[in-house]
Amino acid sequence: MARLFGTDGVRGIAGSELTPELAINIGRAAAIVLTKHTHKKATVLIGKDTRISGDMLENALCAGLCSVGADVKLCGVVPTPAIAYLVKKYNCDAGVVISASHNPMEFNGIKIFNNEGYKLADEIENEIEALILDTPEKIVNVTGEDMGRVAIIDTAARDYIDHIKTACEEDFSKMKVVFDCANGAASVTAPELFTELGVQATFIGAQPNGVNINDGCGSTHLEKLSEFVKANNFDCGIAFDGDADRCLAVDENGDEIDGDKIIGILATRMKEKGKLKENTAVITVMSNLGFIKHMEKRGIKTLTTAVGDRYVLEEMRASGHNLGGEQSGHIILSDFATTGDGQLTAVSLLNFFAKENKKVSEFNNCYTKYPQVLLNIKTTAAGKEFYKSDEYIEGFIESKQQQLMGNGRVLVRLSGTEPLIRVMVEGENHDEIMSIATEISDKIKERLSTI
Repeated sequence: MARLFGTDGVRGIAGSELTPELAINIGRAAAIVLTKHTHKKATVLIGKDTRISGDMLENALCAGLCSVGADVKLCGVVPTPAIAYLVKKYNCDAGVVISASHNPMEFNGIKIFNNEGYKLADEIENEIEALILDTPEKIVNVTGEDMGRVAIIDTAARDYIDHIKTACEEDFSKMKVVFDCANGAASVTAPELFTELGVQATFIGAQPNGVNINDGCGSTHLEKLSEFVKANNFDCGIAFDGDADRCLAVDENGDEIDGDKIIGILATRMKEKGKLKENTAVITVMSNLGFIKHMEKRGIKTLTTAVGDRYVLEEMRASGHNLGGEQSGHIILSDFATTGDGQLTAVSLLNFFAKENKKVSEFNNCYTKYPQVLLNIKTTAAGKEFYKSDEYIEGFIESKQQQLMGNGRVLVRLSGTEPLIRVMVEGENHDEIMSIATEISDKIKERLSTI
């Protein structure tokens, strides 16, 4: 059976792949594994985004957790990083977020944080998975007074907002900013947060109805935000994804400020203030070569990891660095947070823009990006397994890397959150890399058609 946990928890189409039955078993197994050494009654914090399937999965998780004796505290709709922060503040044994992040509405996911607010290590996820798939007989329901209880926490969103406000260092009253909340979790926190911080703020994508999360809005669809900023003379726009653990921005001209540029801006500010540890930022293999060369010129080193904010954080913790992130907008500021946090990133960006008091576009044009082509190939779990073991595809990709002759790179990887194989080619000549990316994509599709 395919592995349950991907790079960001368990994820799938709610009701068919991510079923209530599976959610019950994840709750039961997680409570057992995470508290097997504590020998005390577990308390688990749960939050969710605005998807219609969130209620179903929340109730299933509660049933599973309570059935093995764990107490549950429900936070309702809050951003993913809120649970990462609150699990420690409320002294809980684990935190669970029901969200599929930037994915379409029909998907949902379950991601788990430990009692310190960090995503679970692979070995812990493997242990939970093995209990569900291999030894379910070891999961035993409790009876009588040992059963768990469910309580509701009304202050979760407020406590999180107050935490993020502590990152504000400048006067935001002159900043005119539009925020796109992706009709997701940021809809319940961003309006209060940025209004209280004094921003001249307007909010779009802040009317969630259960089915419109990430639908033509948020960090994966910047077009509406871009047009809104230009049409209404905003200083900039900031977009969150469905669970608000990432953000991207646009300048006053509506041009995108991606995660690489956000890291560059924050790294520069932190270095100038003497707060960037070892003058180093941790990035992934998806970061643009133009960005990496720009960082070198600014005297900032980069460490590279596999794609996924969990791998960025693992490297940050291992090497003691305090800034890292992804081109997609997951930015980790470990002096404040244990995971990517879109609203914390937004406050940090506004600190920089308010202090500099220049047009945002001046910081957006700090380097020239190498052209990148990104193509997605839809596949299945079986297709992913075939791809990993197909030596013909491996050799074909290597031949295309050699074709670039050191002036670019090819990266083909399996998505850890979606049923996709992702092809990225980067180089100096757009026509050449588009041709190479298309050839690789076509060859993979050809090989997958044989299974």
